[in-house]
Amino acid sequence: MAKVEIIIERCKSCGYCVKFCPRHVLEIGQEVNAKGYEYAKTVRPDDCIGCTICGQMCPDGAINIYR
Repeated sequence: MAKVEIIIERCKSCGYCVKFCPRHVLEIGQEVNAKGYEYAKTVRPDDCIGCTICGQMCPDGAINIYR
């Protein structure tokens, strides 16, 4: 099982990680970071297959994936 780590302060809520995740592991939450953006969060961590697509698509380098 892989682990997705979101660096909250880097996330600007673009939604690319949510859109391209094949297992729908991520969602944009309701909480906001210090810059005022709602940030992505892991909602189904057990479904993550460690494909790293979310991290590759993130334009701000806000996602790390650990296998």
